[in-house]
Amino acid sequence: MRTVISAVRRDNVSLKTYFDKNRKRLRKRKRLIAFLSILAVLGLTTATYAWFTVNTFAGVEDFELNISTGEDLRVSMENHGSDIDKYVHVITNEMIDSYLRKYNTSLKDMILSPVTTNNGSSFTYQHGNAAKENERGSYLEFKCWFIGTCDMYVHLTKDGANDEEHAFVDGSKVSTTSPAPQSDIVKAIRMGFQTDTDGNKTWEPNKGTPATRLSTFDFPSGTMDYNNSNQLFSLDKLTPKQATLRLWMEGEDPECDDDVQRANLKVQLSFIACDAEGNPIS
Repeated sequence: MRTVISAVRRDNVSLKTYFDKNRKRLRKRKRLIAFLSILAVLGLTTATYAWFTVNTFAGVEDFELNISTGEDLRVSMENHGSDIDKYVHVITNEMIDSYLRKYNTSLKDMILSPVTTNNGSSFTYQHGNAAKENERGSYLEFKCWFIGTCDMYVHLTKDGANDEEHAFVDGSKVSTTSPAPQSDIVKAIRMGFQTDTDGNKTWEPNKGTPATRLSTFDFPSGTMDYNNSNQLFSLDKLTPKQATLRLWMEGEDPECDDDVQRANLKVQLSFIACDAEGNPIS
C-alpha cells in the first residue's frame, strides 16, 4: 500500500484515478483472455473437419444398382408410364453413363472431391463455393424411375437376394480395393435419395461420429429391420416415381483427409419392397 501511495504522490494523481485506471486495464485483460479462449474452442472444433489439403481426389470405379425383390419392384432410367414390362431390375454402369453424356462425362471419368451439405440437395466446397453435380471434382447425381406392381414402401437393404433369373445379388454396400489407409474412403461416403413427395434420406454406409448437421442412417449390425429410418419413399400401384440419387464424399467427415486421396470406390445399391408394417413383399 505504501508503494501505491508513493506512486500516486509521484505522479500527482488521486487514489480514485489510480484505481480507476487499473480497473480498466483489468477489464481489457479479461476481455482478451475470453477472446483467446473462444479462438481455442473454435480451433478444436475445426480440427474435427478433415478436408483434403492436397488437390487430388477419389474416383468411382464401379456403380451397380440392383432391385433385390422378384417381380414386385422395378426401375428404369426413363419414365415408361404404367408399362411395367419396360422397367428392369438392374441399372448398369452403361445406363448411368448414357445419362451422364449430357454432362460430357462418364462414371470412368467421374472424380469426387470433398463437398458438404446441410440438406442433401445443394452442395458447397470447403470455403463455401457452390458445387455443381457431375462436374469433375464435385459429386455424382442421376435420376431414375421406380414402379411397383402394388402399393408399397421402398427401403434400402443390406440383405442379398435372387433376381428374376435366380442369380444372387449382394445387398447395399460401398467398398474399395485400395489398401489402407486409402481404404478409409468408405467411411467418408454418403448416398442421398430424394423424391418430390417423400423428401430426402441420406445413407452413411459406415456411420461413425456425426460430422455434419445432416441427419443420416445406417444399417443395424444384426438382422435387417425395415423401418422409417431406411424407408426411402412410397409407391402407388403401377405409378412410376422419379428419384434423384446422389453420391458424394463428405468433407466434414473425420475420415475425409489426405490419406484417402486417389482411392477408388465401388458402390452397390439394393432395394426392397415392403408393406406398411415393414414386411418384405414377396
